[in-house]
Amino acid sequence: MHGRDRILVTGWFSFLHGEATAGDVLALRRVEEVLRSAGLAHDVVWSPGFRADGPHFADVDPAAYSRLVFVCGPAHGPQVEEVHRRFAHCVRIAVGVSVVDPRSPAVTGFHQVLARDAAGAAPTLDLAARAPSLPARPVVGVVLTHGQQEYGGQRRHEEVAAGLTRWLAGKDCARLELETRLDAHDWRLCGTPAQLEAVLARLDLVVTDRLHGLVLALRAGTPALAVDPVAGGAKVTAQARACGWPALVAAGRLEEGVLDRWWDWCLTDGREEAGRIGAGFRSARPLPDAADALVAALEARPAGR
Repeated sequence: MHGRDRILVTGWFSFLHGEATAGDVLALRRVEEVLRSAGLAHDVVWSPGFRADGPHFADVDPAAYSRLVFVCGPAHGPQVEEVHRRFAHCVRIAVGVSVVDPRSPAVTGFHQVLARDAAGAAPTLDLAARAPSLPARPVVGVVLTHGQQEYGGQRRHEEVAAGLTRWLAGKDCARLELETRLDAHDWRLCGTPAQLEAVLARLDLVVTDRLHGLVLALRAGTPALAVDPVAGGAKVTAQARACGWPALVAAGRLEEGVLDRWWDWCLTDGREEAGRIGAGFRSARPLPDAADALVAALEARPAGR
């Protein structure tokens, strides 16, 4: 399968207890681009916790390789030292790494270190900066609730949240968990409606089982894939009807095909429709709401008095 002159490419994304960060994987792509351009055959070894399909270190025959390239991250620690021991026969090169301690066996074990930063040396650009360009992916806000105990036996909130998050995990998108609850002291939450609206307006799509997740997304002109978490439908269904918004799924209809169909619609025709509805909220002749009748209710004399 492998030629004796084949190169093994590894990094912290290869270790069982390592981390596969976006920066490290982009650094890997930059290195792969260079190797392919030079016509150098190589394999990449992955952490089983990140890529179950491998290959993993447990699958690799060290004798199949003559050279090893270690990509990005700190050249430091026992895991890197173990790479030196296991691949002692290989020419080992570190590229784009940080040198924390130049006397460490993790560093001295390499035949050559092409550092991005090291004491006494000018830093070089991180490998991720020049990685190949990536195709755009939709950015999706996820607004879910696990409360609403008032619905009692009609609650399907846990099932809806589990089904939606399982489905979302398989979508090729950037997911952003959001909360409509405001908090002036918790930096992870928005402190004002304007802050939340600024986020919603920059999204491609909102997936939500909350009434205000739906309304605030449309207000920002962002399409919402809404799921009503109450059996038989409740306020989310009612609000979707009031807004004239079609992308609504019942709690018992979380089949992948139904969700996928509305996902595709939201990311295409749904963007224009959400913009139209959001603009309508602020038009000279908006849809009626309960506040339109408030003054008359306040001025009316209660019956029998």
